[in-house]
Amino acid sequence: MTEGPPLKYELHGQWGKARAGRITLPHGSFDTPVFMPVGTQGTIKGLTSQQVEELGCGIILGNTYHLGHRPGPDTLKKLGGLHKLMNWNRNILTDSGGFQMVSLLKLANITEEGVKFISPHDGTEMMLTPEYSMQLQNVIGADIMMALDDVVSTVTTGPRVEEAMHRTLRWIDRCIDAHQRPREQNLYAIVQGGLDTTLRYQCLDGLIKRDLPGYAIGGLSGGESKDDFWRVVSLCTDRLPENKPRYLMGVGFPVDLVVCVALGVDQFDCVYPSRTARFGTALVRTGVLHLKAAQYECDYRPIEEDCGCMVCKNYTRAYLHALARKEQLGGQLLTYHNIAYQMRLMKDLRNAILDGSFPHFVQNFMQLQYPDGKYDGWVVDALASVGIHLKPPTKKDETDKMDE
Repeated sequence: MTEGPPLKYELHGQWGKARAGRITLPHGSFDTPVFMPVGTQGTIKGLTSQQVEELGCGIILGNTYHLGHRPGPDTLKKLGGLHKLMNWNRNILTDSGGFQMVSLLKLANITEEGVKFISPHDGTEMMLTPEYSMQLQNVIGADIMMALDDVVSTVTTGPRVEEAMHRTLRWIDRCIDAHQRPREQNLYAIVQGGLDTTLRYQCLDGLIKRDLPGYAIGGLSGGESKDDFWRVVSLCTDRLPENKPRYLMGVGFPVDLVVCVALGVDQFDCVYPSRTARFGTALVRTGVLHLKAAQYECDYRPIEEDCGCMVCKNYTRAYLHALARKEQLGGQLLTYHNIAYQMRLMKDLRNAILDGSFPHFVQNFMQLQYPDGKYDGWVVDALASVGIHLKPPTKKDETDKMDE
């Protein structure tokens, strides 16, 4: 591509803060809001690249830290990047490896230079600096690359949070300088600052000045209260540029997705739909079905009557119940369904934004998720902040829930 970053963001419609748009990247366009399934090491567990394409996914995730270990940069370079390795012709976003500062904290030593990891695979050391993260992601060939940030747990307090925020601002400049393919790959910055409003604003202002192709909200979904969670998301979307994509990292519970779309987020990722599938759990409009439970042994309905996915068209709850206890195929089929559910939810949210029915859609969605009308307080407050007020469920909604 020629001048400017290889990303185009188009805003097609809004309801309040909620946005419906489209992102165009080197490997195609996709509509927003969008859920991006996670394929940590070049695979969404249990699914082929062709199946993921069938599901309508325009972008998936890979993890720089893990791909840097296996198959490693030399192999990826010889093969021409991750797209060719996994035979995936659509877009890829790669995490910088920064999250492993939290998930592998006992194996990491964080300094101004970068993060020294001890591999959980073979005990070897990796020094992940902003420069090396960019080098790895340039080799991987991701359409969206995440800057290496200094990540701390959201429950961390005190000077370490401020240190991490300021280091994130210093590291973004090193990432920008080290990025070798700015006309082919997009670099997103990650907003840090913990739960401290002042630190978040400082980080937002500093990153916005760099005028990057897109921005992510990081450092959440790590044990903080849901009330703190939504308020940080909201203050970030209030400040982020309207003409750039907004990505909330690591969020994938359906209720969270709906609330955060209402708060103005465009992109999401999470391992939740595939991980919960491997435990025998299916996502449905009324919540979840735990298909290992005995009640499904002779239930010959599909997971969800109005779902058009391959699993619901061909298999019953009884069959999936039998598989879920001991057969790997059960997790694979449920992963397919759960990602189909997330994709359909994003499409429904987008359509509701565009046709002006967004508040009604959100109210109906929450009534099905909370059939007793006992909404979580954070959901009520977050939605009220954007002018959506939840109503008690109707008798029909209660009957629908009982039928499940």
